[in-house]
Amino acid sequence: MSFTSSLVHDFVKRLEHGQPTENTTRHAEIPWFDIGDASDRELLVTHSSPCGFTLGTGASIYTDVLIPALTAARREVILVTCFWAGSATLSALHDALVKLAAHRRALLNDARSRGTTPTPPLRVRVCFSSRSLLQKLLHPQSRDGYIYPPSSWQAALGLPDPVLLESAAIQLQAKSLFLLPFSVMHPKFVIVDRQRAFIPSCNVSWEPWLEGCVEVTGPAVSGLLSFYSRTWEPEHGGVQPPLERNHLLEPPAFDVRMAGLALVASAAHRRAALLPESPSPIPTLLLPSSCHRNPHFRPFPWQKDPKPPGTPLNVALLALLDGARRSIYVQTPNLTCQAVLRAVLSALQRGVDVDIVTSRNLMLLEQLVTAGTTTSWCLRSLLRRFRKSERSKPESLPAEMELGHVPLGRLRISYFRPRPSLKMRTHTKEEEPVHSHLKLIMVDDKYTVLGSGNLDRASWYTSQELGILFDSTDLANTVGTEVDCVLADRLELVFDSAAL
Repeated sequence: MSFTSSLVHDFVKRLEHGQPTENTTRHAEIPWFDIGDASDRELLVTHSSPCGFTLGTGASIYTDVLIPALTAARREVILVTCFWAGSATLSALHDALVKLAAHRRALLNDARSRGTTPTPPLRVRVCFSSRSLLQKLLHPQSRDGYIYPPSSWQAALGLPDPVLLESAAIQLQAKSLFLLPFSVMHPKFVIVDRQRAFIPSCNVSWEPWLEGCVEVTGPAVSGLLSFYSRTWEPEHGGVQPPLERNHLLEPPAFDVRMAGLALVASAAHRRAALLPESPSPIPTLLLPSSCHRNPHFRPFPWQKDPKPPGTPLNVALLALLDGARRSIYVQTPNLTCQAVLRAVLSALQRGVDVDIVTSRNLMLLEQLVTAGTTTSWCLRSLLRRFRKSERSKPESLPAEMELGHVPLGRLRISYFRPRPSLKMRTHTKEEEPVHSHLKLIMVDDKYTVLGSGNLDRASWYTSQELGILFDSTDLANTVGTEVDCVLADRLELVFDSAAL
C-alpha cells in the first residue's frame, strides 16, 4: 500500500521549502532530519503495522501495556518520556524492575550451576527532560545532557538499587536533556528490542488524565530508533550501534503480570486491536519536531505572529488541515497556536466540519508563559472570527453564482470533564481522568495523527515533539470509535453552530 500521492508530495515540498539551509542552523536543531537526503526521507515516509490502541490514565496504560512490554524485553529497552516524578506509575515501574531483576538472577544462577551459556545483558535506557523547576534551571546547557550517577538513582529517580540491577545483568543508564528557556524534550515512547514501539501521550507522573497509546511494528520503528539516537546518543553519529548477539542465548520472555504486578484501574481504560484483518503494513509518516531555543515572541499587538518552524510535524499537520475536504477532529490539551487556529478557520470557510475537544483551565500558567494567552481566550477569538464569517456570507446569491457558493462547515467545541464520582466496583478504586491529555487529529476519516504534540505555541515553536501519522480508514474508524466510547458523558458542549 502507498500514501495518497498528493499528501506526500505536499508534505515533502513544504518540508524542503521550510528547512534551513545554513549548517549552523541545522546543527542547532535536535534532532535534524534532511528531507533532501533519500535515507533520511525513507525514515520519515515509511510504513508500519499498528498493533493496538489503548486509552486510559497514565498509570493504567503503564501497568497494563507499557511495563509488561518492557519487562518482556530480551535485549534492550528504551524508555523516553518528558516528565519524571514520584507516582503510582513510577512505583509500578520500580517494582517491575525489581521483579525482572529477580527473574534474571535466577536464570544467571541456573546457568552458572549448569555450566551453560549465561543470559545476555539487558540494556536499559531511561531518558527524560523535566523532573522539577529547580532541575531545569540548574540543568547543564549542552545537547549531551546529564547522565545520573547510579548512586543517585534511588533517592532522586525512584529507581531500584543499582547493585540489584547489576547483579541481574541489567545495564541501566538514566539521562536528562533540557535547554533553557523552554526547550523541553516532550516526546514519549518505548522501544523494545528494536522490534516493537509504543507511542503514548502520558508521562511517568501522577496526573490522572485521559491518555492514549499506540503500538506499532515494522519499518517505522527504525525511524523512531534513529530519532532516539540523534537526540539522546549523538556520540554515535545518529546511528545506534547493533546489538551484539554472538553465541549468547536469548532469555525466555518474562511476564511481569504473572509475577503479581499491581494494575492501576481506570474507568476510562479501553484496549483495541488495530487492523487485525490487514497483514500488510500501512502508509505511515514519522513526524519529529526539533526543539528550538528561540521562542520568537512577538509581545506587541502590532507585531505579526511569526511563522512556525518548518519541522516535519508542523508541516504535516498544516498540510492535513489545509487539505481537509470533509471533516477535522481535534483533541488536544491546549490550543494556543495561531497558525493552527488560522488553518481551522480556513477549513471551516471551505465547508469542512470541525470538531474540537480540549481541556478547560489546564496548565494555565504554562500557557501564559509560553504563549501569552490561554486556550479559552483563543477559542473565544476563533468563535468571533467564525461568527463574522457567518454574518459576511451572502443571504442570497444570483442563480449563476449559486452553484459555486460553499456554506461554512459545522463547528463544535467541547471541554473534557470527568464523569460524576463512580461507586467502587471492586476493592481497587478506578481512576477517573480529570483532564484530557490525549493528542489526536483525524482528517476526512482517513488520516490519524497521534503522539506528544499539542496544538499550543510551546509544542509548535520550542519543544521537541513526536507525532505519527497513519493513512488508513480502518484505523481511523477504530480509533474514533474507542475515543467516542470513552468521551461518552465526559464532554461539556460549549458551542455547536448547527444548533444556531
